[in-house]
Amino acid sequence: MFEISQLKAKKLPELQEIAKQLNVSKYRSLKKLDLVYKILDYQAANPQEVSSVAKQDTKEQETSTPKKQPRKRVQKSTSTTKSTPSKNAPEPKPKSNNNDKNNTDKGRQNNKTQNKEQSSSKNTPKKESNKSKQDNSKKEQRKQNNGNKDTRNRYREPDYEFDAIIESEGVLDIMQDGYGFLRSSDYNYLSSPDDIYVSQSQIRLFGLKTGDTVLGNVRPPKEGEKYFPLIKVNKINGLDPQVVRDRVSFEHLTPLFPKEKFNIAERQSTISTRIMDLFSPIGKGQRGMIVSQPKTGKTMLLKDIANAIAANHPEVYQIILLIDERPEEVTDMQRNVRGEVVSSTFDKEAHEHVRIANIVLEKAKRLVECGHDVVILLDSITRLARAYNTVQPASGKILSGGVDANALHKPKRFFGAARNIENGGSLSIIATALTETGSKMDEVIFEEFKGTGNMELQLDRRIANRRIFPAIDLISSSTRRDDLLLDETTIQRMWVLRKYLADMNPVEAMEFINDKVKQTRNNEEFLISMNG
Repeated sequence: MFEISQLKAKKLPELQEIAKQLNVSKYRSLKKLDLVYKILDYQAANPQEVSSVAKQDTKEQETSTPKKQPRKRVQKSTSTTKSTPSKNAPEPKPKSNNNDKNNTDKGRQNNKTQNKEQSSSKNTPKKESNKSKQDNSKKEQRKQNNGNKDTRNRYREPDYEFDAIIESEGVLDIMQDGYGFLRSSDYNYLSSPDDIYVSQSQIRLFGLKTGDTVLGNVRPPKEGEKYFPLIKVNKINGLDPQVVRDRVSFEHLTPLFPKEKFNIAERQSTISTRIMDLFSPIGKGQRGMIVSQPKTGKTMLLKDIANAIAANHPEVYQIILLIDERPEEVTDMQRNVRGEVVSSTFDKEAHEHVRIANIVLEKAKRLVECGHDVVILLDSITRLARAYNTVQPASGKILSGGVDANALHKPKRFFGAARNIENGGSLSIIATALTETGSKMDEVIFEEFKGTGNMELQLDRRIANRRIFPAIDLISSSTRRDDLLLDETTIQRMWVLRKYLADMNPVEAMEFINDKVKQTRNNEEFLISMNG
């Protein structure tokens, strides 16, 4: 009976001979391993026929083994080689090499026979040189055939290809030399270990600008490289790179009054957002300012606005920018607001405040160029202006309060970027401004920004002292061109309500509206109840 190890040890012609004796069908077209399994299958079906063939095969092996010892066949081959070198002297070298390839044992016997030939032949020096070359080649072959064929590959470091398997995203920050880095939002867009290198050619090819949100494939850095380089750009600001290349610059887009209102009085609304929605509605592209004294609840009001916009307008990209704020308030915002929180706490330097504010503004502009709606909630614009004033080199002209004459240009440019784009996206900025802090600088900054916004919400400390929240001064709060945001019936009823509240002081007016709003489920029900 055949075993699988015996059959695998045999060569293909021997297996074909066995298959021929067993009358196995189509044995000539089969490969060696398939033929082994075919014979084993036949053996399982016809054990008696196979046993007779197996006995014959073992007898042939016993008779064939002693015949191999004298190696008569090798001597015949050498006899043929005796005649050939005398005719053509240069030819022994290739023939001996062919014998070496077959077997090293045959090569050893060839050396013995060639030594005998060299003693009798005439061209002895040529054959000696050939012999030395053959010996060297045989030594090399012995080294290779010592069972260590895999040593070269076994201890070699494997070549792994990690190109284009890492996909990463960041905001582009272009350096003065033309190249740039993708900054990570985890580090508030400052330089970090997660930075991705973008070459100058890629920036030119795709028409990239500072602030572009780029999604692409990254490869690990090679030897001598410091950063992960970007190798493929997949998306720019959420769009195809071919579309973004032909965009119109933000400065050349046409600004309009806001026409589409943010519904902040529906899902996840609070009393604060419902009152805001009536007295000072916010539209897409609004440039709003929340003017307040310290400790009047402006940060909580910003949080309510952010959650209401996120719940009712998932298409809006929301950024909460906290400049010179307390660290615990940053953590509170990150945990309770659905939106991107970018912060620079009061323990950081002024140039970091400025740098973070600049890259957030550039990011928002690039998103608006691509047709997105963006909302920036800034807390606070007064502290941002203070940071710009600190960083600004001295111009020689100082306003009252120690404000440099040129220092307020950049925060004005930040606040003035809010606009509704014709046939495009919109950038809304709701910023808080501090008043009555006892600082002359804060008063100057507020006066500079007072007329720039198109929505103003004033908070009153006297209402907050009564623990009535929101502490909104309803009579002083309004939105420019709110007729574009509200429908006709709402506008008419708000006129009546404002006339009624004008005779009250801010505390009485807020108490009255607060009680009425609490008794109704939504603003529509509140407006209907005004008739009764």
